[in-house]
Amino acid sequence: MTAHAALPPVDTDAVVIGAGPAGLFQAFQLGLQGLGVHIVDALPHAGGQCAQLYGDKPIYDVPGIPVCTGHELVARLLAQLAPIKPQWHLGSQVQALQTLDDGRFLLTTSAGTQLRARCVFVAAGVGAFVPRTLKIEGIEAHLGRQLYYHPAHAEVAAGQRIVVHGGDEDAVAAAVDGAEAHPAAQVTLLHRRDVFQAAPDLLARLQALRDAGRITVVAAQISGIEEQEGRLCALQLTDPQGDARRLPLDQLWVYLGISPRLGPVADWGLAIERKQLLVDAATFATSQPGIYAVGDINSYPGKRRLILCAFHEATMAAFAAAEWLSGQKVLLQYTTTSARLHGILGVQHSDAS
Repeated sequence: MTAHAALPPVDTDAVVIGAGPAGLFQAFQLGLQGLGVHIVDALPHAGGQCAQLYGDKPIYDVPGIPVCTGHELVARLLAQLAPIKPQWHLGSQVQALQTLDDGRFLLTTSAGTQLRARCVFVAAGVGAFVPRTLKIEGIEAHLGRQLYYHPAHAEVAAGQRIVVHGGDEDAVAAAVDGAEAHPAAQVTLLHRRDVFQAAPDLLARLQALRDAGRITVVAAQISGIEEQEGRLCALQLTDPQGDARRLPLDQLWVYLGISPRLGPVADWGLAIERKQLLVDAATFATSQPGIYAVGDINSYPGKRRLILCAFHEATMAAFAAAEWLSGQKVLLQYTTTSARLHGILGVQHSDAS
């Protein structure tokens, strides 16, 4: 057992699994019901599938917004959610869920955190989006110390040698941002070939930094690692000509893409069909009382896999959970006029009539 796992569970009203649009709006709606919320997501940042797959692509069917990108939609949802003040557990998966004798649920994350919740909301889309990992013997021992997958923020000391591994836009952006934010560091962009998939303006920034000697590009594949006194000190590489070379480093940031996995949800005993959780379309409750599912992870007659439908599902699930927890009908209030909801949202009123 780790030191983290030995900590006492954190009590909360609700845990939302997934920080995509459905999960973010679910947390907002739960906040309007006066429920405390913790949000867990496998990625190190909010946005889920919307940010990963459609981050820079236009979305045209969000009510009231003629067009926005995935990143813009996530930013708007986070701004809307801010007054609710949820507790975040990013870069972490729920690996175990246990129903307790008192009806609450004990969730254990991959970070060792235990959350004891009165209800649970699965908003995991097509599964938890997790980074593709390196298949190099011995490298996982350095995870979290020198090896990072899609790091949101990494501490970089002056003079450190940073290797960014990948060829897509995320990898290019990480290398460019790292070189610009840490001019005293040595940044190397490592990919199997000197061709990158990124927006033209980002590629132009990369080229400018290459020309200035602030980013080095290496075309090769990783064949192994070198360690010294328990630390990762270099990568063993094979270049396109088949020649071996060595690349010293202090940190390795890996961007090999993201893949969805249903993961532990499949083992929680919930009714499931074709990798989707079956729910009641009136409440979005699963086969387990107290556990709800919204967004692409659920299935019911007439289901449409649209963001706007997920927003409806989240609203209905929040009302259903509030009534299930209180044992009575929840009064419908409107954010236009409700002083209670204004208080939750921090709405300020002018003294003028």
